[in-house]
Amino acid sequence: MKVLVVCEGKHESGGALESLLRRLGPQPSMQFDWDKLSKRSLHAHHGKGQGYYKRAVEWILEAEKKGYDGLILLVDRDSEPLRQTEIDRAQEDEISAIRRALGVAVEMFDAWMLADERALTEVLGVEVSKQPDPETIADPKNECEDLLRWSERAMTPTQMYADVARMADLGILEARCPRGFRPFAERVRSLCSQAS
Repeated sequence: MKVLVVCEGKHESGGALESLLRRLGPQPSMQFDWDKLSKRSLHAHHGKGQGYYKRAVEWILEAEKKGYDGLILLVDRDSEPLRQTEIDRAQEDEISAIRRALGVAVEMFDAWMLADERALTEVLGVEVSKQPDPETIADPKNECEDLLRWSERAMTPTQMYADVARMADLGILEARCPRGFRPFAERVRSLCSQAS
């Protein structure tokens, strides 16, 4: 199964999101190709709906045009509640039959890295206490950077995210990020199960 994965930032595409995807849908035959949400060469989809709905539909049509079997798209909510509605609408849109798993990280992907303190402790090599509810942290990127500064291990934020994503307990992640990670994980599992 050949899947186009579209996301916003370098931390997602730098290994962390791929680790999560491979753990959620362990299909050895799955091939992921990556692209950035902000790619300017796509043509705007005209019709009803706002920015993120239209952008998601653009990517649905692009994936179909290029012969992909599926599309995975992840955006940050960034304190914009309508993004969830727009992405959910695109998930259900019948403009194309292409399989898809569209998701919104609340408030951003970085929050998912704060859900499992055991994984953080293992990756950073320092004792990390349970963090506040990840989906309510105002600036999870800054929280991750602060935790990384405490570590004696030399690593980039991208490497930290990739390692945490590889080790985090997915059950904990779903429980602590129920508005963002849980529905996204369910959609990814559904998409991947269609590949078997």
